[in-house]
Amino acid sequence: MRFRGKILLIGTLLAISTFVHPAESTDNVKNRIPDVLGFVEWVVLKDTSLRLKSRLDTGARTSSLHAVNVEPFEKDDQEWVRFQIPLGDHDDQPTEGTLEHEDVILKFERPVERTVLIKRKGAPSQRRYVVRMEFCIAGTIHETQFSLADRGRFSYPVLLGRRFMGDDEILVDSSDSFLAEQECHSASLEDLAQRNEGRIVDEPDK
Repeated sequence: MRFRGKILLIGTLLAISTFVHPAESTDNVKNRIPDVLGFVEWVVLKDTSLRLKSRLDTGARTSSLHAVNVEPFEKDDQEWVRFQIPLGDHDDQPTEGTLEHEDVILKFERPVERTVLIKRKGAPSQRRYVVRMEFCIAGTIHETQFSLADRGRFSYPVLLGRRFMGDDEILVDSSDSFLAEQECHSASLEDLAQRNEGRIVDEPDK
């Protein structure tokens, strides 16, 4: 049975969640062997089971996440931002064939960590909002800062930068991709929709 109309999946998290890594002694940190990942790996956004293809880019400091309709607002005297991730822009979510990627949009709300001014060649500079997001890569949960940008015309909806690699001791093999030995759980497109059925808005066809 196919879903009709535009579906809006709301993945709103109204509280800041912080992932706490297990405490490590100084000796353990010094002796830790860095993880080696390929220049392209799968990531899964925490609490949504949304799977996205990511590029590990040593040329970028801050990570970047595909987002559209980015709108700031105020909550509890703090600056927040709401944004959407259209799944049809990259078709990365596994599907059973009963639902189209383009019919699913995820909506998020996050506190604003900071803003960054991006200088673009041949185009005006652009100020982007930066938020913290938890995600799974290579079977492990991480948290890092993501600038929100429309990456719909790029091959990779997620870009992981040096801040993430340095903080989490990641090495990149630039000659290969998908080297992660462990996988992160992700739901099918249909399961993702069903799990969020209570937060789905069905809009009529335009």
